[in-house]
Amino acid sequence: MSRRTNGHHPEEAADREGADTANGAGETVGDAGKALSIETDGLQLIYSDGTEAVRDVSLSVPEGEFFGFLGANGAGKTTAIKVLATLLKPTNGEVFVNGFDAESEPREIRESIGYMAQEIGIDEELTARENLQFACAAYGVPRSERSERIEDLLDLVDLAAVADQRSESFSGGMQKRLDAATALVHRPPLVFLDEPTTGLDPKARNRLWEYFREINEEGTTIFLTTQYLEEADQLCERISVILDGEIVATGSPTELKRRVGGEILDIDVEADSESGDATEEDPQERAAAIARDSDLFESEATIEKSKNGISVTSQRARSRGTDLLVALRDGGLTVTGFNVRAPTLDDVFLAITDREEREPDKESNSDDEEVGETRMATDGGTGR
Repeated sequence: MSRRTNGHHPEEAADREGADTANGAGETVGDAGKALSIETDGLQLIYSDGTEAVRDVSLSVPEGEFFGFLGANGAGKTTAIKVLATLLKPTNGEVFVNGFDAESEPREIRESIGYMAQEIGIDEELTARENLQFACAAYGVPRSERSERIEDLLDLVDLAAVADQRSESFSGGMQKRLDAATALVHRPPLVFLDEPTTGLDPKARNRLWEYFREINEEGTTIFLTTQYLEEADQLCERISVILDGEIVATGSPTELKRRVGGEILDIDVEADSESGDATEEDPQERAAAIARDSDLFESEATIEKSKNGISVTSQRARSRGTDLLVALRDGGLTVTGFNVRAPTLDDVFLAITDREEREPDKESNSDDEEVGETRMATDGGTGR
C-alpha cells in the first residue's frame, strides 16, 4: 500500500471529487471515484496477555460517507476506533486516515479528525462557551475565527440559549451535544463517534441524530460505532458488522437485510391453559412443528419459537401466511396475532452472528473492551 496524499477540508470535496481518479496523484479512491477518508489493510491488535482484540480488519471508507461499525459489547469496536484515532498502535496491518499513515504521521491524523469517546469529555465546571473556547485553543483554531465558530456551533447543537451556564447543570443529552461540538471546533473532515448516544433517552438521541445528519450533509465523513441497530439503520449509508474482532459482513442496511432471507412472519398463539399434562408440547412447539411439516415454505426458510408464538423467515412469508393460519387452526391452535414485516437490522445481526458462532472452526474470543483498555498496549499518544 503506497503513501497517500494528505487529507483535505470537506469544503474542498466538491472541487476535488471530479479529479480524484484522473489526476494520477496516487491518491486511493473508492468505487464511486471519491478519495478515501479511512483505509486499513489487515489491521490487527493483540494485547500483551495474548488477547486478539482486532484481527485482519480491512476497511475502505470514502470521503463524505456516514459509515457504521456495528457490534455487541466486547466485539472490538472501541479497540478498532482507538487504533484509527491513533490512541492505540496496531500489532500488524496498515492504517491510513485522511491520507496520513498512522505509523509515521499520527500527529497529522489527530489534527485532522474529531473524536467523541463514549465518556463525556467536557469540563462541567466551565460554561458551554468556555468549553468551546478551551477546545479552540487546544486544537489551534486561529483567534480571529474562534468567536464566530463558537457561535455557529452553539446554534448547531441548540445550546445558544444556555451558552453561559455551567455545563454541570445540563442534562445528559445537552452534555453529549456539547461534547460533540468540542470535537468539531477545528472543522475536521472526519469525525469518530464511539457509541455517542449510549444512555440517552429517545428524545435526546433523536436530537443528536439530527445533528450528525446535518454535519454529514455538509461534507463531514462520520465513522460511527454503535450497539443500536436502529441507529445504524437510520443514519448509515454502509455498515460493517464486527464479531470477535473480525468483520463478518459489510453492506448498506438494505443489502444486509436481504441476507436474512426474506420477510418475517410473526404469529402469536394462545397459551394452552386447559391441559395439565406436563409432557404435552407447549403451543409454540406445536405451532413450529406444524409450520415445518406443512411444506408451505422453501427449505432455506427458518422457523423458530418466539415469546408468544413462532417466527418464520421466508421468501414466501407473505404469500403463504394465510395458508399457515389455516394449518394452525386445523391443528387445534388459536392464533391471537399475525404480522408480516420486513427484516430489521436486529434480525440481520442475529442471523449473521448466530451463523458465525455456529461455525465449528470459529475460535472463541472474549475480548472485553472495558478490561482491554486497562491492559498493557502500546499507546499511540494522547488525544481528545
